[in-house]
Amino acid sequence: MAGKVALLLWGAQTTQLLVEPPWTPPVLWDRVTLTCQGSGTAGAITWYKDGQRWWEEGPDQFRVTESGTYQCDRPGTGRSPPVNVSNDRLVLQVPARALLEGDTVTLRCRGWQDKPVTWVSFYREEKQLQRFRDGTELSLSPLRLHHSGRYRCRGGVHSEVSGRWKESESAPVSVTVRGVPLSGVSVSVQPPGAQVALGDRLVLSCAVATGTGPLSFSWHRGDSWALLGTGPHLELRHVGDNDSGHYQCRASNGDSVAESVPLNVTVLVPVANATISPGALAQPVSTGDPVTLRCSVQVGSAPVTFTWLRNGTEVARGPLLELGDVHVGHSGTYQCLATNQLGQDGHRVFRALSPELALTVTPRRHWDTVAVNIGRSLLFLVLLLGVIGGCHWWQRLVARKPQDRSPQPLSLSVPPRVSPGPAPPRHPQVTNAQLPGPYEGQQDPGATYESVM
Repeated sequence: MAGKVALLLWGAQTTQLLVEPPWTPPVLWDRVTLTCQGSGTAGAITWYKDGQRWWEEGPDQFRVTESGTYQCDRPGTGRSPPVNVSNDRLVLQVPARALLEGDTVTLRCRGWQDKPVTWVSFYREEKQLQRFRDGTELSLSPLRLHHSGRYRCRGGVHSEVSGRWKESESAPVSVTVRGVPLSGVSVSVQPPGAQVALGDRLVLSCAVATGTGPLSFSWHRGDSWALLGTGPHLELRHVGDNDSGHYQCRASNGDSVAESVPLNVTVLVPVANATISPGALAQPVSTGDPVTLRCSVQVGSAPVTFTWLRNGTEVARGPLLELGDVHVGHSGTYQCLATNQLGQDGHRVFRALSPELALTVTPRRHWDTVAVNIGRSLLFLVLLLGVIGGCHWWQRLVARKPQDRSPQPLSLSVPPRVSPGPAPPRHPQVTNAQLPGPYEGQQDPGATYESVM
């Protein structure tokens, strides 16, 4: 609102009084207008004068016609700070705004209804600052925190009644100089890059781009606001692997608080205790045997780089060394070199060399080779027979599944009952009587049989 300034206390309350013209204290002869502002529920306002309920269901704004101390109360937001409208013979006025360090402020000593004032003296905490014969204003520029205090003025005011100059003294006025609100809080680190090795020294520094006043600092890490230290610097003399995390600085000048962007600190653990597995190979290793070596470290922060050496010369990289079916040329002394480093530029590199592993490859004899080939062929044959047998078993299983899904009903067959009939005839015994004939042993076709029962 143009031409109006809130009479705000630092850390202002919800309901405030705006005064026009913007001076404190306002004087009655300036035709002062008070406006009640707040973020509470809109509705009728209650006005107070000299601590007493003065106007219920009043307007948001009105023009003051009587001197006194005024307050307003908005529904839901409470009562405003008081504003004293003066009608004294001599008044010292200060701009009704927040006074920040570095600003320029003018204090003015005014006579009642702007009557002439002669020889004005200004005081701070009962100590005379300056005396003017003709001037009535005191300039403080630039403002410093030590300018805060209680000010008053004394001067000669012309009296229309007696026609004489009468010495008068103003009521004291409080001047509070605040530091400029803080902004641009940042954290720097030594060594640069926010990456250190285990046991190194780390120093974090907090700086404020803008803001004045006595500064205080506090340090925190991660989501926990547990206090790590105070002061503009935080020193970790011997960092541990638990000191990694996001560090943040909070600065305050008593009136405002600002925080830095979190800085990520990484503590790197150097590699150590590199080993090769298997640690011992069956002796001797014959040509054609598959050999694979693995390198690992007991401690060390990722990323870790592995380099394989044979007889001191680099032959491969990576945690695995796959030699495949070895031959005599693979014989030698093998070692693994593990490394990790600080920063992208690798200004500090840490190394760990494994113990030596001797590999001796001997040529395989002819019959050993034949035996190996036969063994491989037999293994292949067994696997093939297993596959064929599995296929047959699967087909039989598939063929049986429909019957399993549709079982046949169970029937019981009973043979028919046979009634007894006549017994079968007996076969008679027949005895042939040899009859005499022309040929001995020849039977006569007309021979007769005697049946003997």
